[in-house]
Amino acid sequence: MRDVLLVRYGEVFLKGANRPHFLKVLVDNVRKAVKPVNGHVWMSDGRIYVSDFDDLDECIRRVTKVFGLYSVSPAVEMEKDLDAIGERCAMLMQGVTGTFKVYARRSDKTFPLNSQELAAELGGRILDKNPQLTVDVHHPEHRVDVEIRDNAYVYAGEIMAVGGMPMGTGGRAALLLSGGIDSPVAGYQLMKRGVRCCAIHFQSPPYTGELARDKVLQLANKLAEYAGSMRVYMVPFTHCQLEIHEKCPEGLGTLITRRFMMRIAERIAQSYGAQALITGESLGQVASQTMEALLCTDAVVEMPVFRPLIGLDKTEIMAIAEKIDTYETSILPYEDCCTVFTPRHPVTRPKKKTMPEAERKLDIEALVNEAVENTEVVIVP
Repeated sequence: MRDVLLVRYGEVFLKGANRPHFLKVLVDNVRKAVKPVNGHVWMSDGRIYVSDFDDLDECIRRVTKVFGLYSVSPAVEMEKDLDAIGERCAMLMQGVTGTFKVYARRSDKTFPLNSQELAAELGGRILDKNPQLTVDVHHPEHRVDVEIRDNAYVYAGEIMAVGGMPMGTGGRAALLLSGGIDSPVAGYQLMKRGVRCCAIHFQSPPYTGELARDKVLQLANKLAEYAGSMRVYMVPFTHCQLEIHEKCPEGLGTLITRRFMMRIAERIAQSYGAQALITGESLGQVASQTMEALLCTDAVVEMPVFRPLIGLDKTEIMAIAEKIDTYETSILPYEDCCTVFTPRHPVTRPKKKTMPEAERKLDIEALVNEAVENTEVVIVP
């Protein structure tokens, strides 16, 4: 008898002929996640199992953050002995009041009782030892699960995981990570679809300081809990912003700044092997996020730009930020480069054909090269 985690996967089940590849990646990701707690991982009969861990709670926390998993149940693995299974079920329900139901699944067809017979037998044994309980097969307050596979597994309770697709099965992308609420959520949403991400952050010292830098690295660390690690590119952006502020029409300053960010991000993304860029823009949220402005922004890059938050409102985005534990960090009051030189009256309906003239006085290639060449790379955690 030993403690194990019984781990269920979700959407991977639908992958048909490609399922073995997705499962291999998923099991490898679980192994990486539980390595710090010395967990042993194996797969058998449609389930992933983790055993021999040093810390149960920490192991559960790590496993539930692995993309591609549906849920986790702390279970006891034991021999397929009916008396021992009955004793364990009765023990699980000690001190519990109300109604219950036993859910039994028999994968091993050599076991003498079928699933329905096993559930009835174990329910009777639980009642014998716990007379304070009653059975309710339709709407039970509590449940006991028993699975008969290569061994017997007994558990009560299921902890939901993050779902999605296994990290690394959806390609690579580069996330433009600001210090705000939206961009970490956008990164999470694409990572949940199996996309491995690097992060690109634009910093403008002395207008942005060390606290703003630390804040962004904290956000990257939060995302890295789901990815294992993350490469963060810290781009020096002060010179670009000063040139834009001095030489470009004020109302287009924010939009031109965004166009430079996209140019620089694409260059860095290519070096990372990324196939797309990710931003946290939501349609109409600010002046630079109107449909016309986004069209002008995307015009300077060839890579596709993914905007997973494009149709969400701020309340919906904040709810996800709270769920993934980035919200409190995102609202720390430290300036980021997007708030530097903000125009008083930004243009909200820019025309793509006018943008080259607005940037005419800038040496675009030199500014992009300078920023890329002086970018610092930080690996988190």
